[in-house]
Amino acid sequence: QVQLVESGGGLVQPGGSLRLSCAANGFTFSRYAMSWYRQAPGKERELVALIVIPYGSTNYADSVKGRFTISRDNAKNTVYLQMNSLKPEDTAVYYCKGQTGVAAYWGQGTQVTVSS
Repeated sequence: QVQLVESGGGLVQPGGSLRLSCAANGFTFSRYAMSWYRQAPGKERELVALIVIPYGSTNYADSVKGRFTISRDNAKNTVYLQMNSLKPEDTAVYYCKGQTGVAAYWGQGTQVTVSS
């Protein structure tokens, strides 16, 4: 059974940091490009960060460049999103996604709220 389980969300003050984790099982994690998306209330889901295989190249939305870092640990079947210098506009539900050319899997999401 395929599962992607996000954790690490919560309430943080502006300027603070959080690290999101997404633990995967049920598929060959190392063969999948992994990404983080987010969806704020009333807005469409948007791509935040992507890490591809086999060399781990990364790509980021302009709004998070220099503040967020995506990484993966294939031995632990886990992808991470380190978020620094958080802003109120980063408030959203964050989802991880695993994909190849023929399959895509989503997690259930974790809420991140940036507020004083």
